Amino acid sequence: MLQEKYEPHIIETKWQKYWEDNKTYKVTEDTKKRKSYVLEMFPYPSGNLHMGHVRNYSIGDVIARFRRMNGFNVLHPIGWDSFGMPAENAAIKHGIAPKKWTLDNIANMTRQQKALGLSYDWDREVTTCKEDYYKWTQWFFELFYKKGLAVKKKSAVNWCSHCNTVLANEQVIDGKCWRCDNVVEKKDLEQWFFKITDYADELLQDLKLLGGWPERVRTMQQNWIGRSEGLELTFEIPELKDKVTVYTTRPDTVFGVTFLVLAAEHPLVEKICENNPRADEIRAFCKKVKNQSDIERTSSESEKEGIFTGYHVINPFNGQKAELWITNYVLYDYGTGAVMGVPSGDQRDWMFAEKYGLDVIPVVCPKDKVLTREEMTCAYEEKNGQVINSGKFTGMEMQAAMSAISEEAIKQGFGKKRVNYRLRDWLISRQRYWGAPIPVVYCPKCGEVLVPEEQLPVLLPEDVSFDAGNKSPLATSDSFVHCKCPKCGADATRETDTMDTFLCSSWYYLRYTDAHNDKMPFAKEKNAYWGPVDQYIGGIEHAILHLLYSRFFLKVLRDAGLVDYDEPFTNLLTQGMVIKDGAKMSKSLGNVVSPEEIVEKYGADTARLFIMFAAPPERELDWSDKGVEGAYRFLNRVWRIVAAYEPILKQKITKYDVNVLTDADKDLRRVLHSSIKKVTVDIGERFNFNTAISTLMELVNALYLYKEKVTEPNAGLIYETISSLILMLAPFVPHITEELWQNVFDANSSVHTQDWCKYDENAIKVDSVEIVLQVNGKMRGRLMVPAEATAAELEKIALADTNVKASIGSATVRKVICVQGRLVNIVAK
Repeated sequence: MLQEKYEPHIIETKWQKYWEDNKTYKVTEDTKKRKSYVLEMFPYPSGNLHMGHVRNYSIGDVIARFRRMNGFNVLHPIGWDSFGMPAENAAIKHGIAPKKWTLDNIANMTRQQKALGLSYDWDREVTTCKEDYYKWTQWFFELFYKKGLAVKKKSAVNWCSHCNTVLANEQVIDGKCWRCDNVVEKKDLEQWFFKITDYADELLQDLKLLGGWPERVRTMQQNWIGRSEGLELTFEIPELKDKVTVYTTRPDTVFGVTFLVLAAEHPLVEKICENNPRADEIRAFCKKVKNQSDIERTSSESEKEGIFTGYHVINPFNGQKAELWITNYVLYDYGTGAVMGVPSGDQRDWMFAEKYGLDVIPVVCPKDKVLTREEMTCAYEEKNGQVINSGKFTGMEMQAAMSAISEEAIKQGFGKKRVNYRLRDWLISRQRYWGAPIPVVYCPKCGEVLVPEEQLPVLLPEDVSFDAGNKSPLATSDSFVHCKCPKCGADATRETDTMDTFLCSSWYYLRYTDAHNDKMPFAKEKNAYWGPVDQYIGGIEHAILHLLYSRFFLKVLRDAGLVDYDEPFTNLLTQGMVIKDGAKMSKSLGNVVSPEEIVEKYGADTARLFIMFAAPPERELDWSDKGVEGAYRFLNRVWRIVAAYEPILKQKITKYDVNVLTDADKDLRRVLHSSIKKVTVDIGERFNFNTAISTLMELVNALYLYKEKVTEPNAGLIYETISSLILMLAPFVPHITEELWQNVFDANSSVHTQDWCKYDENAIKVDSVEIVLQVNGKMRGRLMVPAEATAAELEKIALADTNVKASIGSATVRKVICVQGRLVNIVAK
């Protein structure tokens, strides 16, 4: 017998314990069943869940539960992205060991997650900072190294002095560190890189395989990879007895070169400074530029600055001199680090030329108008037009001129075609402690040596100091640094950098398929069953970093024979942020709502229901306390209607004659089967969870209406309606539905292992529908007509209506517009 009152806290604690004790959501491979791998991006263990987490996990849980009820063998795991700076910062600030800080936070967040009733297979939990995980992260580093994809090279890197570490380009946002918001500077260091550029073309081409991803995310990745086809041209520098090569995608403008610009990091800079009276000034300018972020230097809004070197280059096409400058808007690691300046064809060059009084030579213009310098007020950047002032190429269409000029340069030996990418190699070195150690030893005799696989993992030491300034904490541990060379046995030292945490998150989804394997990262046959991830859920902020790295990682593993598919995530859903009072929830703004507060007051089911009902998943969700209360009231209404019909339901009358139904029975049955159809599509195909819940609310309203109207209810219909209601609610609110199911329908089985309900198309059909009658667009009445009435029949019925006749009067009927099941509009003049 159901309790009279809905008491979520008692119910939820009870069923969470039941699911954990019975391992309800534990899953193994089963070749007889269709598999579905549903995964939310795993969290960083910051200490407490926030509403963004709850939204992310609730979306994934609804999908996983729905697919499980539809016969899929569902893998739905969870874990922790647990290396990273916050733990190290906590160690510095509070004197807490990073490992203890992290594991304590994981314990707390695990408790919070379990309180939400999420259907995870906790037996597959992974934690990236534990030895049984980062052993394999190190193993993958060695795999990449052996394939020539992990290399150490000197590079100007992004340095955050606050975090005391290097940042990848993607981790610098508006010139600041993505974690601490500190201004980033440039620093030359020997660093480890993964050669993601070797896979640039495939990463770009395979975006076409990702039809299940949002177009916005695919476009962001395409732009980040930034493939372009162009021409490399060599310009002589007579005064230096040297030459410089530029990369351009606009060879049609080469006759308009009036200056050539170098990046501040270009190797020629030092040669330029030799015996140069402006050497100190040039070096000071270059130092200033190097400390600017790449984004700041390339932004269209930032001021373009430069310094003339005192030297000139010679245009290989016409022998004309052009000034050689160093500027802040050219990056050394894109193209050749040198760019030809064509003010008439590029607005950035135009602005630079105007600022420094450099010449402008018009070389491109519209097809129907030849531009003069005096007429120009800005660069001509249109894609169509003609070439002028360009020797024998003058008068050619721009695209044709590009080809002809490129061919001439190649023929003359001062040019060659080249494909370029915006994408840079992935910088994985970090000068911090709390990360996976890089398994490399430096021997004075043997050089760079990998730690043998049988000696992995290289363990993080605990005798480190976190106040070593610009020195990695690992370098303070003598027991860690000093070792023997694995090859010759001589005294050697270990690499003291650790790996970027994005490396850990680039393969965690693979580990879930075989989480406890101690012989390999995962068994190929197990991964072949589960992979790839069928539905991935996470924030749009990971569109480039995590998703691009994971795609690259998988392709390398595929080429190594470890997996047999090309992309890690078949479908991607990017959920919107949770906002309150018009801003993203933030401690600094004081607008954070704690999930624990909501669960404590209303229960987890209410929190889940509200967050799924308040907005479509891909849009921002505006927090509403009234909305939460409304979700709680709805669950109480569900409880009360089931309790009201409990005596009838326990009769277990599951069948009824559909041919002997009252009008009220037919109305309820129609609403039920329409609801099943719509909810099935909304969850399974559209991810319109909010409209699915709205439909279920309408079904509950229909039940209450039926209860008011009918004193002798159809027991079979009531059983079908309420059992279907509970089944459809189960993915959203797992605790209350489990309680209702096992108390009223089947005490020996879980609602979450039941088959999803089916709809009857015949039940949805109606005998008659109400249509609107219009004359010249104005409503003149309503009529009940046969649901299957044809357009001709509707026209006949409408024209016979008394009100319609009066409205037409003596006018002539010119046209009759029939919208079946909705309206008839008569046009009369």
